[in-house]
Amino acid sequence: MATYSLANERLRALEDIEREIGTILQSAGNVILELSKEKANERLLDRQAAAFTSSVQHVEAELSAQIRYLTQVATGQPHESSSYSSRKDCQMALKRVDYARLKLSELARTCEQVLET
Repeated sequence: MATYSLANERLRALEDIEREIGTILQSAGNVILELSKEKANERLLDRQAAAFTSSVQHVEAELSAQIRYLTQVATGQPHESSSYSSRKDCQMALKRVDYARLKLSELARTCEQVLET
């Protein structure tokens, strides 16, 4: 259940980023609209430019955090909600056990053949 909660939090964070990108586009549009006027309001331009810059920095930081998280998950490094690394280790251990059984079986057959002659 905690895994779904974490996944929902991640999705909400991405939705927030998407809304913030909408705000960035709106700020850029407002700046362009104001610049297209014959006499632009410099204070409004300054406010819109500051909002644009702030939003871009926030989106950059949030996307970087999401990418860092995904990098940890993809490389199997331990993190709060993944059992991937443990499962992979277990699968590899089972494969090694199967291989050891196969080799021991081959060794037993060879020993039996040697003892029969």
